[in-house]
Amino acid sequence: MSQSSAGAVFKENIWTNNPIFIQVLGICSALAVTNLLSNTLIMTIGVVFVTGFSNLTVSLIKSLIPRKVRMMVQTLIIAFYVIIVDIVLRAYLPEISRNLGPYVGLIITNCIIMGRAEAFAQSNPPVISLWDGITSGLGYMGVLMVIAFFRELLGFGTLFGFQVLPETFVPWTIMVMAPSAFFFLGLIVWIGKSIMNRSGAAA
Repeated sequence: MSQSSAGAVFKENIWTNNPIFIQVLGICSALAVTNLLSNTLIMTIGVVFVTGFSNLTVSLIKSLIPRKVRMMVQTLIIAFYVIIVDIVLRAYLPEISRNLGPYVGLIITNCIIMGRAEAFAQSNPPVISLWDGITSGLGYMGVLMVIAFFRELLGFGTLFGFQVLPETFVPWTIMVMAPSAFFFLGLIVWIGKSIMNRSGAAA
């Protein structure tokens, strides 16, 4: 993996082709888990792990997978890594595992993971495929963490469970409800695309 190709993949997945605010993929979890930073962090780390290693595995065995069952094999690979994440959470972080509930299992259906496996790992070498999966997950993580930051801060007055706003602060009830995630997601999409349009016009 050359430094230039690694940099190009990083820039694309984090910014120019971000899976959330450019491709608008995987947004269900933006509604489900972004009311608390701790839940969001663990969920997104799980997605980074699954996306990276799914890409790596698909790239390693792509020549062995019959074309007709390619999608099914990719789904099984993704499910294998999701099960590992679920088992680890249940064993070491049971409270967060309970908070996330069924959403860990639903990582299997995350469009970002299947999309990177099919669009990138299926036609690229293993190391760059691993890097593509990790950076795609980080692009996803960055957006969700921003959303979770504002939702927890304004909804509870806390960050990672620690009180940071004065006790006189009145929590915004809407921030712990799903519509607030849509609001912040729309705001991030608008800001991101506005910056890109201005950069393109300046260039």
